[in-house]
Amino acid sequence: MSDCCTTDGSCQTSATETTTAVADAQETVYAVSGMTCGHCKSTLTKEIGALDSVISVDVDVAGGRVTVTTGGEPDDGLIAKVVDEAGYELTGRA
Repeated sequence: MSDCCTTDGSCQTSATETTTAVADAQETVYAVSGMTCGHCKSTLTKEIGALDSVISVDVDVAGGRVTVTTGGEPDDGLIAKVVDEAGYELTGRA
């Protein structure tokens, strides 16, 4: 669990989703553990979204899923590293 979250999973932070249409876009869903609140969503949206090949990020906190749209094949290792450095665990593709 990230430091920002309270024990009841509440948080006062929200996130926005950015979407851009790209012809060779590929959508990949990852299973991520440790997410509990809106701040978790905001953090992962920002950190994964900062990667060069990423077009959009959609975080489903309740489902433990992160959908990443990339321009071409995603770099699973790089995405896993970013998720880990943010304080969460990417457990694989969902």
